[in-house]
Amino acid sequence: MLRLPHALFSLGLVATSLVAQSPLPQVAKAGKTAKTAKAIDPADLDLAVKPCDDFYQYANGGWLKRSTIPADKARFGSFEELADRNRDTLHAILEETSQRSDWKKGSLEQKVGDFFASGMDQAAIEKLGAAPLSPWLARIEAMKSTRDLASVLAAFHGAHAGGGGFGFGVAQDAKNSTQYLAQLSQGGLGLPDRDYYTKTDAKSKDLREKYVAHVAKMMVLAGEDSMDARAHADAVMIVETRLAKASMSRVDQRDPQKTYHKMLVSELEQMAPQFAWRLYFKGLGLKQVGDVNVRQPAFIMEFGSMAEDITLPEWRAYLRWHAVSSAAPHLSRAFVDEAFDFNSRILNGIPQQQDRWKRVQAVLDTPSALGEAAGQLYVKQAFSPEAKQKMVVLIENLRAALKEKIVALPWMGADTKQQALKKLAAFGVKVGYPDKWKDASKIEVVRGDFYGNIMRARAFETRHNLEKLGQPIDRTEWGMTPSTVNAYYSPTMNEIVFPAGILQPPFFDAKADDAVNYGGIGAVIGHEMTHGFDDSGSQFDAEGNLKNWWTEADKKAYESRTDLVVKEFDAFKALPDQNVNGKLTLGENIADLGGLKIAFAAWQKSLGGRSPDPIDGFTGPQRFFLNFAVIWRNVIRPEAQRVRLNTDPHSPGRFRTIGPLSNLPEFYQAFGCADGDAMKRAEDVRPSIW
Repeated sequence: MLRLPHALFSLGLVATSLVAQSPLPQVAKAGKTAKTAKAIDPADLDLAVKPCDDFYQYANGGWLKRSTIPADKARFGSFEELADRNRDTLHAILEETSQRSDWKKGSLEQKVGDFFASGMDQAAIEKLGAAPLSPWLARIEAMKSTRDLASVLAAFHGAHAGGGGFGFGVAQDAKNSTQYLAQLSQGGLGLPDRDYYTKTDAKSKDLREKYVAHVAKMMVLAGEDSMDARAHADAVMIVETRLAKASMSRVDQRDPQKTYHKMLVSELEQMAPQFAWRLYFKGLGLKQVGDVNVRQPAFIMEFGSMAEDITLPEWRAYLRWHAVSSAAPHLSRAFVDEAFDFNSRILNGIPQQQDRWKRVQAVLDTPSALGEAAGQLYVKQAFSPEAKQKMVVLIENLRAALKEKIVALPWMGADTKQQALKKLAAFGVKVGYPDKWKDASKIEVVRGDFYGNIMRARAFETRHNLEKLGQPIDRTEWGMTPSTVNAYYSPTMNEIVFPAGILQPPFFDAKADDAVNYGGIGAVIGHEMTHGFDDSGSQFDAEGNLKNWWTEADKKAYESRTDLVVKEFDAFKALPDQNVNGKLTLGENIADLGGLKIAFAAWQKSLGGRSPDPIDGFTGPQRFFLNFAVIWRNVIRPEAQRVRLNTDPHSPGRFRTIGPLSNLPEFYQAFGCADGDAMKRAEDVRPSIW
C-alpha cells in the first residue's frame, strides 16, 4: 500500500469565576439563554456520572443508552450520522439524474446518472452472473509458466482488477517532494492483516478455517467444482501465509524512514531476480520508470523467491481468487451475498446488507470512480461560500494558536522552533472541494453495464496515476471526495484538507455557538495540523521532504513525551481480552491531544477577552469540551472493534475522548477536577507536547 495521508477516521480569556462557581452545571430546563444556536442536547447527557470520573459517559451517556447499531452497520456514531445525512443528499441527486436518459452525452449528469442506473439494474447484473470474470480467468488459465506472472499481474494491476501479489503506484518522492516516484509495496493478502495468518490462538485458527471455506465457496460460484475449489482455497492460504510472514508490521510501516528504499530498476532486479520486473512495467505501459521506492525490501525479496518456487497451479489458484474477490461485490446476488457473509458478517459482525442504492452509491462516490463528478453536484446543494469562508477564518486562528504554542515551548530549542514555524507557515489549506475538478470526460459510462463502468473508471484512475511519472507535482488534487466525512494531512504536500462532507453539524455549523464549533471542527483542524508534527509527520520538513530538522536534544525531549502517550493508550482496555496498541495509534493520539489543546487556545484567543454567556447552564469552556466528546461518540460491534484494534491507527472513540482530556489542565479547570479524580492524571505521567 502506498503512503497515505493522515486521515481523521483513519480552537481569549475565559472568566475563571464562571468556571469556579459552576463546576458541575445543572441542565437548564427553561430560562434565558444566548441568541446563538443551541449548544447541548440535555437528552444526550448522563448527569449521574461525574464529568471528572468519565467524561465520555457524562457527555454521551443518554445518547449511548438509546442508540443502537443499525443492522447494516458495524459502527454508529457522529461520523455515521453525518455520513447518512450526506448520503441522503447525494441519493436525491443520483435519483434525479438516473431517472433521465436524455442528458447531454458526456455531461456530469449523464455520467453520474447512468452509472447509478447501471448499478441499480439488478436484472441485467443477475443475467450476466459470473460472465464479467471470464476474460480475467481466461487470462490466468492461459499462463504457460511462472514467467507469465509478470504480464498477468501487470494486466490486473493496470485495470485495478485484483491480481494481488504486491502493490504498485506513483506518489511523491518522500525525499524530493517536487518529483513523482514509482512506489513498490507489500500486499496481496485477503485477510485484514498479516497477524491473521500467523497467530496461533483458537479465534485466529477458526477464522482462517472460515476464510478457506469462503474462498472455496467463491471459486464454486466462479465455475469450479467443489473438490477443485477446496484444493485451490488451500493453495491460496499457502501463498498468502508466505506473503504475510514476509510483511512489515503496521507499527513499523508508520515510520517513513523504514519504508524508503530508493533504487534503480537494475538494483530491484538484483534484489528479486526471479520476477520479470521490466516485463511487468512494460505491461503497465511504462516506457521509462526511473527509480523505484521499494517500501518493504524483505517482502519484495520473498515475493521474488515465491515467483520461482510457488508452482504454476498454485499461482493460478491464487490469482483466480483475487480476481473473483475483487469483482464479487459488483456481480450477481450469489457473489454479493457470499462476499458479505465473510467480510461483513463473520469479520465485522454485521447481520444485514445495506440497501442496494447505498452500496451502489458507495462504489460511485470514490476517487477511483465518479466521486468528484458527483461531488460537483453535491456541493451546489450542501456547502455555501459563507461556510467555506468561516472555515478559512477558523483555520487561520488555529494556525496562529499553534504558532504561539511553538514559540512558548519550554522543551524545544531555538533552531528547531525556527524550522517548526517555517513548516507551519508553509501549510497548504484546502476547504470544501477542489478548485480544479478532475476531468472525467474520458471515462465511458454506459447504462446496463455496471461492472464495465466500474472497470473503466478504475482503469482511468490507474492510468491517471501512472502518467504522473515525469510530470510536475499536481497540487490541486484531492485524496477524498467532497461528500466524505473525514479530513487529512499529507506530509509530502504539507497540506491539510477538509472536505465539505465533514463541515456540517456536529462538527461545524456556520450559525452555531463558537465554543461548539471550536470543540468540534476546531479540534479536527488542530488534529490535522498536529499531524505535521506527530512522530511520523515531524520527520518531514516545510517542503514535504523526509529530512531531519530537529536537534538531537530536542528529538529526545519530544520522544520522552510521546513515550508517555504510548504508555497511556497501551493501558486502555477496548475489549475484555485486548487493549489499544499505543504504538500503532501513536500518531493519531498525538494529533488528538495537540489538536484539542490548540483548538481551545484558538477559541480563547477569538474571544478577545470577552466572557461567553452560559447556554443551557454550561459555560463556554464546558460547551467546548462537551462537543469534543460528542464528535467521538459511537457504538460498535465487538467483532468490528477487534478488526480495528488490529488494523486501525485510530483509537476507539471512548479513548479519543478521555485520553486527551485526562491530560488537559484546561479541562480540569472547566469542570473543577481535583486530585484523585479518574480524569485528572498525575503530572509526572501526563504527556504535554504542545
